[in-house]
Amino acid sequence: PSRRFHGNSRLLASQIISHYESISQGKKELPEYFNFASDVLDEWARLEKDGRKPANPAFWWVNAEGEEVKWSFEELGSLSRKAANVLSDACGLQRGDRVVAVLPRVPEWWLLNVACMRAGIVLIPGTSQLTAKDILYRLQASKAKCFVTDDARAPAVESVLPDSQFLKSKLIVGQGSRDGWLNLKELL
Repeated sequence: PSRRFHGNSRLLASQIISHYESISQGKKELPEYFNFASDVLDEWARLEKDGRKPANPAFWWVNAEGEEVKWSFEELGSLSRKAANVLSDACGLQRGDRVVAVLPRVPEWWLLNVACMRAGIVLIPGTSQLTAKDILYRLQASKAKCFVTDDARAPAVESVLPDSQFLKSKLIVGQGSRDGWLNLKELL
């Protein structure tokens, strides 16, 4: 038995457990490498495109003013590939590099999560309540090469730049530009 959500069958906990039991008993092959973005998200996008899975939003965000952002699995896959390219190309990050993201829960926060998974980049999320001292500590301890934030938190990052020897690039999430920062929306 499975529950129905917008006409889509969803796995129950017992089904998920039996799946993992099948792997542990050698009935299903455990992949050598697993990447959520390519192994799950891209597969669901392909199933949707082939008509074997009903089209449901992969991502649905609504803010306090009622504005909505809805992405299908195909759209989330495409956007996350573009964001991974921004991190790799424009920011010069490689597999295993670290990026600190201090953002409110805007769509780009989730997009960066998937993009980092896709590119093998380590995402270090931070609460938007971090002070400049907190930011400096995280940058130094993690040796992060990139920082992603919004206009409201950028001044705190800028205040610790002289002590951030590993930081190579800064991405801003917002509409405008800021001197010395790359704009994520423009690069996408």
